Amino acid sequence: MSGKRDNLIVGLDIGTTKICAIVGNLTSEGIDIVGIGTSPSKGLRKGVVINIESTVAAIKKAIEEAELMAGCEIKSVYAGIAGGHIKGFNSQGVIAIKNREVSPEDVKRVIEAAKAIAIPMDREVIHILPQEFIIDDQDGIREPLGMSGVRLEAKVHIVTGAVASAQNIVKSCNRAGLEVADIVLEQLSSSEAVLSADEKELGVALIDIGGGTTDIAIFVDGAIKHTSVLSLGGNHLTNDIAVGLRTPMAEAERIKQKYGCCLSTLVGKDETIEVPSVGGRKPRVLSRQLLCEILEPRVEEIFTLVNREIMKSGLEDQIASGIVITGGSTILEGMPELAEQIFNLPVRRGLPQRIGGLIDVVNSPVYATGVGLVIYGSKNIGVHEFPTQQSDDTVFRRVSRRMKEWFGEFF
Repeated sequence: MSGKRDNLIVGLDIGTTKICAIVGNLTSEGIDIVGIGTSPSKGLRKGVVINIESTVAAIKKAIEEAELMAGCEIKSVYAGIAGGHIKGFNSQGVIAIKNREVSPEDVKRVIEAAKAIAIPMDREVIHILPQEFIIDDQDGIREPLGMSGVRLEAKVHIVTGAVASAQNIVKSCNRAGLEVADIVLEQLSSSEAVLSADEKELGVALIDIGGGTTDIAIFVDGAIKHTSVLSLGGNHLTNDIAVGLRTPMAEAERIKQKYGCCLSTLVGKDETIEVPSVGGRKPRVLSRQLLCEILEPRVEEIFTLVNREIMKSGLEDQIASGIVITGGSTILEGMPELAEQIFNLPVRRGLPQRIGGLIDVVNSPVYATGVGLVIYGSKNIGVHEFPTQQSDDTVFRRVSRRMKEWFGEFF
């Protein structure tokens, strides 16, 4: 490997419909995307691994493709995690400042205090995201280091997931010959790629609609305030088309991508589509309006459930800059318009930003998570370095080691 290849970062988006590896090269100007590999994903359902063999095969294929394109060997990846088992909640901790001046050790201690909460044995902490620090009674502090005061408070957002699901992702990567540098919540990585700093300051809701899950993240004042995952996504749309038009799943997916539209006002009355039939019957010619009547209620349902989730978080009045939708399913024609009707807020499609290199290749909501994982990796290089052996027990050692770091006082 040449010297320039040492600063490669690889994001592996392990999704329900596709597995996508994106290779980024760290330069003095920022990140250049130098390689990309995708493979259809067969071993996941609703964002969770249900078949390790299929997942490993798909990961290998995506990684090989990316290696070929980037001309390098991939050893370690940042892997995305999603699924209905993900739960996020807010917590806070308070400590006395030792020397009347905040030191890095104080910051560490206050975050320890904030995460001293009872978490069931079968759940693992995936992220602890500081929102703000309060010194004495002064709130809204982002960087408390070096400030004077007597008491330090931290407000954090804690994301937990099922230990088994996290282990299966790491296990799949290990079996494909990869180390996992870190596991990252998918909507957190997507937000790195598609949201601007101004939007996060003003308040924004990111909705990442994938094949098997819809991931939500709400930012206010530059910090993440709410995360949740719904087990609904583009696969439900494909399934509805397959049932409604009586056509095989693969054809339903093709029809959705080629002719799909979720707002009937955008479709002309005389537009038609050809629909292949099941069991060797002749293909039929149907009105495109009919396809729209199948998709519109389902997309409306997804957005209504997301809206309910935003209401539940109590932050609906604080997302002043509106809603950003991303993920493969949002390519569907009419999505932003329908979302605007339901949320009553401005909506835009989120495309990966702030990158160089193969911009035209990754310029799609499909690659938001993959590109975001590379950006996340570049900001958190060396934060978690895991053992390099390929055996399965490293997974459990890693999980328990990470929990020991976090819950030092309990073990």
